[in-house]
Amino acid sequence: MSTFIDLIFMFLISFAILFLLRKWAKNIGLVDKPNERKFHKGAVPLVGGISICFTFLYFLFNNPTLLPGVNLYAASIIVLVAVGALDDKYDLNFKVRFAVQAILSVAMMYIANLQLHTIGNVFGYGNVDLGVLGYAITVIAVIGAINAFNMVDGIDGLLGGLSIVTFGGLGLMLLHDGQHNLAYLCLVLIVIILPYILLNLGAFGRKRKVFMGDAGSMVIGFTVIWFLLVASQNGTKPPLRPVTALWLIAVPLIDMAAIMIRRIRRGCSPFKPDREHLHHIFQRLGLNSNQTLIAICSISLLCAAFGIYGEIINIPEYVMFYLFIASFILYTILLSNIWRITAKLRELKLGEKK
Repeated sequence: MSTFIDLIFMFLISFAILFLLRKWAKNIGLVDKPNERKFHKGAVPLVGGISICFTFLYFLFNNPTLLPGVNLYAASIIVLVAVGALDDKYDLNFKVRFAVQAILSVAMMYIANLQLHTIGNVFGYGNVDLGVLGYAITVIAVIGAINAFNMVDGIDGLLGGLSIVTFGGLGLMLLHDGQHNLAYLCLVLIVIILPYILLNLGAFGRKRKVFMGDAGSMVIGFTVIWFLLVASQNGTKPPLRPVTALWLIAVPLIDMAAIMIRRIRRGCSPFKPDREHLHHIFQRLGLNSNQTLIAICSISLLCAAFGIYGEIINIPEYVMFYLFIASFILYTILLSNIWRITAKLRELKLGEKK
């Protein structure tokens, strides 16, 4: 009963902080305005991430023993929120963001002793221990996870929905392993994110709408990789194999990687914004925002469920890894031919109407 009351309390705190920050954000100009890539109406406060950060910090302050390396984690997300808020307001160069993320990943390794030591038997020839390479790969993993969640934040509710899928799947695996503290933290994060999703989707009117902002997407991405490292690199028999972590964040990760490859092949910067993400594709196929949100979250849920299923029945790691790579290749091929595919589908639709 006390746990249930605590969760309701965190939900209400998250809601209250969101409402307080909305007015503050408008006063200082921390808002998102429509442009050639953003079609929302009016100036929307970019406070979702700040609210999630403050609320979760409040919870951790009162429950400091639940998360390994809690002091460094708390300091890290404060830095990320500050940098993200500055980026939201002044549009910082991506190199500045990457530098901060890299520094935090180094601190994570040397202070909290969190890094990728092994990627498991992903090739089918035995366990792959990373050794010294683990340091560099951890930095890449941290930056990759943060920016995967940053880049996927393109329509209302999507970042929140994908985050809930990831934290929900991870929480189930941790609970299955008997790690109740970390599983409970995943549940707390889901409860804290829910008020943001409600306001973001306009449940209380368009005037009360809020966006996550880069501050939020970076905090969520960093929290995801922190939890995944704790879960997949924890002792001789961790609750989560590294390959399962890929399936829990499959949609943001695959979408980011495929988009960046496509941009590089066209001779563009991999960090140049465009309108070729998965949510843009679904909308070009004729789905509205809510239908696109349901479709992408459903795909993410299926990927996470498959990863968990493979973990529980012990499907070989290399089988899970090669299936993940096959999914990535298929998505990349579809993305490269998306204009032909969408044109063909429109022709078919027109043919049916006739």
